[in-house]
Amino acid sequence: MFRGVSTLNLDAKGRFAIPTKYRERLMESCASQLVITVDKDRCLLIYPEPVWVEMEKKLKELPSFNKATRILQRLYIGHAHEVEMDGQGRVLLPPTLRSFAGLEKRVALVGQGERFELWNEEVWDKQRDDWLENVDLDDLDLPAELESLSI
Repeated sequence: MFRGVSTLNLDAKGRFAIPTKYRERLMESCASQLVITVDKDRCLLIYPEPVWVEMEKKLKELPSFNKATRILQRLYIGHAHEVEMDGQGRVLLPPTLRSFAGLEKRVALVGQGERFELWNEEVWDKQRDDWLENVDLDDLDLPAELESLSI
């Protein structure tokens, strides 16, 4: 499980270092093989390759004549890039993905269970603050599975 927010730097080549606390787990679970793709919130999603394979399988099993399905497949599968974490725990982001998410120098790596989100740090901070200030959690349309959740 990946959890928490880490603020990191991109180097001049567009690389960032995976935090040490995740490196060994990634080396064991996916032999340092990752898949990075776009997300509708203008961040990047980073999956250990075996987790991505399952996600991709589910996306490909959806009915191809459905317009929403085709959009999801084109966005998530069509923009997916296979990358490898190097011996120093660095990941090189493809320029097209960096541009898509507006990633420059400072980024926020956000653990989301089996995957990470990678955000421009300023955008992440602004979005987080907006959620905290403007989203009324009592008025959210929660799925039935979450209605009994107590935090």
